[in-house]
Amino acid sequence: QVQLVESGGGLVQAGGSLRLSCAASIRTFSRYTMGWFRQAPWKDREFVAGITWSDGVAYYADSVKGRFTVSRDNAKNTVYLQMSSLKPEDTAVYYCAAGNTLVVVTTPLGYDYWGQGTQVTVSS
Repeated sequence: QVQLVESGGGLVQAGGSLRLSCAASIRTFSRYTMGWFRQAPWKDREFVAGITWSDGVAYYADSVKGRFTVSRDNAKNTVYLQMSSLKPEDTAVYYCAAGNTLVVVTTPLGYDYWGQGTQVTVSS
């Protein structure tokens, strides 16, 4: 049974940093493209960042480019999202997702497995 478990969320002041982790119980984790999405109240789930399995290429939403960094450690079956210069508009529940694709997909439909989410709240 596949499980994705996020951690690292919390309350932070604007300008601060957080690092989210997502531990995956996928036997072939290294063959999955991993994505981070977020969902704020009354908004659709939106793509934040993703990283391919084949060559570790990262892709970011324009809203987080230059502030967030996605990385993965295949030996630990874990993907990370380092978030810096956080803004109040970054407040959302953050989800990690795993997709059996060669490229980063920016829509939720491109992913097969999802975590339960972790809350990130940025105060002004």
